[in-house]
Amino acid sequence: MSRAQLIEMTKRHLAHAQAGTVDQAPGVLRVPAQHYTDPGRWRREVELIFKRLPLALAFSSELREKHAYRALEVCGFPVLLVRNGQGEMRAFVNMCSHRGAHVVAEGRGQARRFMCPYHAWTYTSDGELAAILDGDEFGEVDRSCLGLTPLPVSERAGMIFVVLSPGEAFDFDAALCGYGEILDHLGLADAHVVGCQSVEGPNWKIAYDGYLDFYHLPILHRKSFGPDIGNKAVYDTWGPHQHVGMPLPSLKALAAKPEEEWPMNVLLAGIWTIFPHVSIATFDADGPLYMVSQLFPGATVHESVTLQTFLSPEVPSPAREEKIQAQMDFLHQVVQDEDYATGKRIGRALTTGAKPHVHFGRNEGGGQAFHSWVDALLEVEGPDLLPLFSQAVGPRVR
Repeated sequence: MSRAQLIEMTKRHLAHAQAGTVDQAPGVLRVPAQHYTDPGRWRREVELIFKRLPLALAFSSELREKHAYRALEVCGFPVLLVRNGQGEMRAFVNMCSHRGAHVVAEGRGQARRFMCPYHAWTYTSDGELAAILDGDEFGEVDRSCLGLTPLPVSERAGMIFVVLSPGEAFDFDAALCGYGEILDHLGLADAHVVGCQSVEGPNWKIAYDGYLDFYHLPILHRKSFGPDIGNKAVYDTWGPHQHVGMPLPSLKALAAKPEEEWPMNVLLAGIWTIFPHVSIATFDADGPLYMVSQLFPGATVHESVTLQTFLSPEVPSPAREEKIQAQMDFLHQVVQDEDYATGKRIGRALTTGAKPHVHFGRNEGGGQAFHSWVDALLEVEGPDLLPLFSQAVGPRVR
């Protein structure tokens, strides 16, 4: 079924390529400039979006073995991911029940038990409190109530999704709107992490706008790769998640082939975004190389950080490792010196108040949909936000 969806998407992209057209939203959208600069709104975005929706925090392949773990901090929230002795992925608040210290230092490793560095309270990979230092002297407590606090976690399409709200139940399928079945075709579940780097960026929405925007490619990236791609875009959506396709003239060659012979690399071309913070793109480094960009708000409204994780379908040879490193260096430079440098200047300009709005054209339906979803989610104060995902939000672009 999901391949059939990819075929239908590509047929629509092909039709645009043959007609020389692009997707069009009903009108031009004006977004208040203060939506990018207001600290109060930014805090609401962190609380009502980043701390209520599934975030892709890691990859199944980097935590493949039993008792493998990764500790990280997301939006000031300490998280511990661990694959328990039964091979199940668990997520916890990285916080000791004794006095609140981080139980595990940030990083990756493998451990059956985790000992708090403050007072040596010890936890299992299931989050259970296993030992209390000098327990007889400490006093009587119910250890069954003092384990690590669980977080909702699920693995989809080779990524580990976590909700930064304590609890165990969450309907990940409702939040992904069937998108996970499509992303399965990328093969990330069996891919190998071959590199990771970070880039400091502007306001998270300014940064994310760029991942949905091909309009700027031949202009901003004219000295890197933009002229080879063009500025036309075709959008497909699953709730708030979007694929940005390219109606390239090369697609016309598909018209002469039976649909069952259309190659997967063509069906999967483009940018795959997962709301609110992930972009997946494919590059070539003597073979397919996936770059998964995980975007997070920074310490203030004007800051963000993006983790660029690179995955390869196969373990690379030493010669290919050099090609991968060269591609990583190139992409870091492009994002840092072109995209995010421009984004930071945009942020400084918007704080002047000289322009009350920014504009998203009819050909920028991806950005229009993104901002419509941000606005809609900020209107839902309570925990029950998933009904919104079954509704049509934002412009329909065709």
